[in-house]
Amino acid sequence: MPAWRRRLGLIMAPALSVLDLVPVRTGQTSAQAVAASLDLAARADALGYRRYWFAEHHNMPAVASTSPPVLVAAAAARTTRLRVGSGGVMLPNHAPLVVAEQFAALEAIAPGRIDLGIGRAPGSDPVITQLLRMSGTTSDVDRFPDHIRDILALTSSEGAGYRLTGRADGDDQYSVHATPAATGAPEVWLLGSSDYSAQLAAAFGLPYVFANHFSGEGLDRALDLYRQGFQPSAHLDTPRTFLTANAVVADTSAEAEERMLPQARMMARLHGGRPLVALETVEEAARAEASDHLAAPLIEALRRRWFVGTGDEARTAVTAFATAHGVDEVMISPVAGAYDAEPMDAPAGRARTLELLAG
Repeated sequence: MPAWRRRLGLIMAPALSVLDLVPVRTGQTSAQAVAASLDLAARADALGYRRYWFAEHHNMPAVASTSPPVLVAAAAARTTRLRVGSGGVMLPNHAPLVVAEQFAALEAIAPGRIDLGIGRAPGSDPVITQLLRMSGTTSDVDRFPDHIRDILALTSSEGAGYRLTGRADGDDQYSVHATPAATGAPEVWLLGSSDYSAQLAAAFGLPYVFANHFSGEGLDRALDLYRQGFQPSAHLDTPRTFLTANAVVADTSAEAEERMLPQARMMARLHGGRPLVALETVEEAARAEASDHLAAPLIEALRRRWFVGTGDEARTAVTAFATAHGVDEVMISPVAGAYDAEPMDAPAGRARTLELLAG
C-alpha cells in the first residue's frame, strides 16, 4: 500500500489472489481434485481475482499440486484475464534451464499473464528429495542465488551467455535461450518464510512473497528486511510484496467453523509428525475430533492467523491485515473442507470462500 495512503489513514480493500494446493479429500481421485481446482480458477477469473498460483508438493495424500507448470497451462486455457503461475516452483528439485523453458513456453501460451514464483525448500520429505536427485537434475541448494540469475537471464529476450573452454573454433562464448524468439518473460517472484529469502529478493531487486499461510513466524521482520534492503533493478524500481493467508468463509460463522476443521486437523498432523491422510470431510473430521482432539491445541492459534467467518467478517479482517502490513494484495489459500454430500469434481466450500470474499 502506498505510504501516502497510510499517512492519510485511508483504508483500501486489497486486491485478492488465490493459492491452490489442489486438495484431495477422502474418496476423491486426482482427476476429480484437478477438475475442481480448474473450475475454481475459472470462478476466480470471473470474480476479478488478480492471480492464481499453484504450489509444488510431493507424495502427500491430500495434495495433488505436484507439477505447477502442467496445472498453470491448464488454468491458462480456462481463464482469460487472470495471471496464473507457481507458488512456487521449488528450485532445488529442478534444473534451472528446464524451469526457464517451461515458463517461457507458458508465457508464449498466455502472454503477459504468467508468474514464476520460486522457492528454496524441497517441498517434500528426504526420501522424495533423494528420488528427485536421482534424476540428475536437482539444483544444489547452496547455488540457489546463481540459479535465480540463470533463470532471469534465460527467460529474457537476450538469453544467457556461458563461457566454455577447449572449443576447436576458439570461441568460448555460448548463448542459451529458454525459447527461440521471446516477446515477453514471466514475472519472477521469490517466495519464502525466512530472513534469507527476504534478503535475497531485496538484493536481486525482485518482488517477494512471505508464506504467511504456512508460518506466520517472522513476518514483520522479513518484510522490514526486504523493504530496507531493497536494491532497484531492471526488474523492479521499488519493493513489491504481498502476503498469503488461509481462509474459510461461509454464509454463517458456524458453517465456517465446521469447514475449517478438516484443514486444522491436517495441520495438526503436519506439526505433530503424524502419518498424512487424504483431507477428511467435514463430517469425518467432526467425528474424529470428538474422540482424539487432534486439532484442539492448534485451533485458537489458527483462528488468529486464518480468516474464518462470514463474508463481512472475513473482508474486514483481510483489509485490516493488509493495512497493518502495508500491502495492497493478499493471496488467499481457500482451505474450506467439503461435506460428504458435495460433488467430488466441484470446489464447493472453496468456491463460496472466494465468492464471499469478493463481495
